[in-house]
Amino acid sequence: MGFEPRIVGFLCNWCSYTGADLAGTARIHYAPNVRVIRVMCSARVDPTFVVKALAEGADGVLICGCHPGDCHYSEGNYKAMRRFPLLGRLLRDYGIEEDRVRLEWVSASEGKRFAEIVDDMTERVRRLGPSRVKTLLEADRVER
Repeated sequence: MGFEPRIVGFLCNWCSYTGADLAGTARIHYAPNVRVIRVMCSARVDPTFVVKALAEGADGVLICGCHPGDCHYSEGNYKAMRRFPLLGRLLRDYGIEEDRVRLEWVSASEGKRFAEIVDDMTERVRRLGPSRVKTLLEADRVER
């Protein structure tokens, strides 16, 4: 059996989580690699949450929110959108491949889209292989 990625998914309560739920109730098959953490809004996903997930063994992180203009909190997804490029720079500085982290918009009616995103994300991370972040941090601790 080959490498199976562990992906943490931060899904907004109002759209993306409901889209994931629709995928399940509609019995749409998709990769079981994403472990969902429900957040009230994609803007609530602090970059440190992403780094912590990777540091604790996740091979990838998926952030899903409402489509721009449809946020339950008016502008939360715009905040997430502005923050995402900064997160990319932070990951590059740490030597983490940017393809390990992804931001997507999924509405409550897009169960099929959610499933496609999860399948695509799983394949991308599978091609990258296991994340070395946890191993590198442990090696750094041993050196000290």
